[in-house]
Amino acid sequence: MSPQQNTPGAVLLAPSPAAPVYDLSYYIKGAAAGGICCSITHGALCPVDVVKTRVQLDPVKYNSGLIGGMRKVVAEEGAMALTTGLGATAFGYFVQGWFKFGGVEFFKIQAVSALGEEKAWDNKVGIYLGAAAAAETIADVFLCPLEAVRIRAVSDPEFCDGLVDGFGKMLKADGIGGFYAGFIPILAKQVPYTMAKFAVQGSAADAMYASMGKSPKELSDATNLGVSLTSGVIAGVAAAIISHPADTLLSKINKKGAGGDGPMMARLMNIAKEVGFVNLCTVGLLPRCVMIGTLTAGQFGIFDTVMNALGASKFHFHDPNEKH
Repeated sequence: MSPQQNTPGAVLLAPSPAAPVYDLSYYIKGAAAGGICCSITHGALCPVDVVKTRVQLDPVKYNSGLIGGMRKVVAEEGAMALTTGLGATAFGYFVQGWFKFGGVEFFKIQAVSALGEEKAWDNKVGIYLGAAAAAETIADVFLCPLEAVRIRAVSDPEFCDGLVDGFGKMLKADGIGGFYAGFIPILAKQVPYTMAKFAVQGSAADAMYASMGKSPKELSDATNLGVSLTSGVIAGVAAAIISHPADTLLSKINKKGAGGDGPMMARLMNIAKEVGFVNLCTVGLLPRCVMIGTLTAGQFGIFDTVMNALGASKFHFHDPNEKH
């Protein structure tokens, strides 16, 4: 069945009057749900991210794992140090989640509208990958300055007193360019991460539904939530492994003086040489897998819950040759 245009800007993906209409209202609900799920999950995992960033910046000092790292931070700086950068994290990832989840919904639905449901079903992994790459690139333009402030605050707890203060100090010290010093590594980290995250989660969820022989609308909300959480864990671990080297570079490039002077690419190359490929891929990986696996499961679970609460019927690929 081919998608039909119902009203200007709206896409109707089945000819039935009961079929959901994907219009501006749907995309705003998807963006809002994405912002909420990313803000909550990244904010809740801020202590883990603080330790992960410290491990990446100073692996000699923080060499006793996730729990040991937390104990060391608390012993030296107090428990509140584990919330360093919380404001930048919560706000930055709300903005990022808005564009990422909203963008993925927009781009994949537009792809189905352009290709037709049968061709889209045959190429759904490619659509997941393309939609995720496009949405994440847009989201990172807004995330990068906030992430730069967060990392500077975590690496130097005396740097600022909150998000607004951090922005002011970075702008004065480094100019606008300072906010985007990590733009290339954040793209190198986030775009493959998001592509893997949505493609793996979507494929894992589709496989689970296929194994049950039912579509999401035929199952209870609790069962659908279980599918979202389980597929989210699988996707999170895969995405964490793929994006970890770039995540390490991003943490280091925002540390003052890292990589010496000169153009950003030269600094990145210097950091990569100093750290070594194996360390780029492995230092801090376990806490990041724990963090991203938990975070991704939570994101998809919260996203689906918020979408349901907003009265939106989440888009799912389906085989047009099967009975609806």
